[in-house]
Amino acid sequence: MGKGLPSPPPSFDIETGTYKRHHRKRPPPPPKFSPPAPEPWLAWLMPLVFVANIAMFGVTLYINDCPATTGSENCLFYDYLGRFSFQPFEDNPLLGPSLITLKKLGALDWKLVVEGNQAWRLISCMWLHAGVIHLVANMMSLLFMGIRLEQEFGFLRIGLLYMISGFGGSLRSALTPGRRETISVGASGALFGLLGAMLSELITNWTSYKNKCEALSTMLLIITLNLAVGFLPHVDNSAHIGGFISGFLAGFILLMRPQFGYVSSKHIPPGYEMKHKIPRHKCYQYLFFVIALVLLIVG
Repeated sequence: MGKGLPSPPPSFDIETGTYKRHHRKRPPPPPKFSPPAPEPWLAWLMPLVFVANIAMFGVTLYINDCPATTGSENCLFYDYLGRFSFQPFEDNPLLGPSLITLKKLGALDWKLVVEGNQAWRLISCMWLHAGVIHLVANMMSLLFMGIRLEQEFGFLRIGLLYMISGFGGSLRSALTPGRRETISVGASGALFGLLGAMLSELITNWTSYKNKCEALSTMLLIITLNLAVGFLPHVDNSAHIGGFISGFLAGFILLMRPQFGYVSSKHIPPGYEMKHKIPRHKCYQYLFFVIALVLLIVG
């Protein structure tokens, strides 16, 4: 076995007549460096999307002009809203415009997309809503999930995630045989994509969470409840599932964070060398990244 360095010899103190033993001082422990807490991003894109959806709904009602097409006596809340009043309940129980107006403005219609080569409807349908009830439900979800994600990851990544999920939901809806005779509108596919991305973010950044099981169980409960709503009548659950899957895969690509304990070189003082530097990402994070990227491109 190796031996430590010998202690220095004792010295004689003339005043006290005793020997003093010198104890070797231990070197101070190496300093621990940790990156500063990240500052939240200023969320402006998701509030802008919120305003754009509200404005587009107002434009839809203006173009719909229920009193001119249906008769003022048949329009809901005509005395208060005038031209912006809603179609009768038998036409639209969600308090909104007619199906003809929605189709004219860009609703997702399988025949027009496939046979009419109007692929732009895969994007335009994301900005239309069937009625006030539909709009309020989606916008509450947007504010609840979108703003928090944008504050954590920034407008660029969340903006891409929103559009990818919305496109994936529209594509899944257009490819569903049971939806070929109906039209589809709404931002539900994009919003379910944000929900799916929150789940993949939890999985790929597993080391960053303290209460892992609690966070996972809460997330799975929210996802189950939201997907269950899709089985109600007149709800396009195919868009929900398509958006969820697209967002789930995109989350592994766009929302990957450094693992717990990683310290960037810019936070280490010059001249100091760390003996055990933790890599930026774990191997499984890169694996999820590659698999998700392949599935998104192929699928």
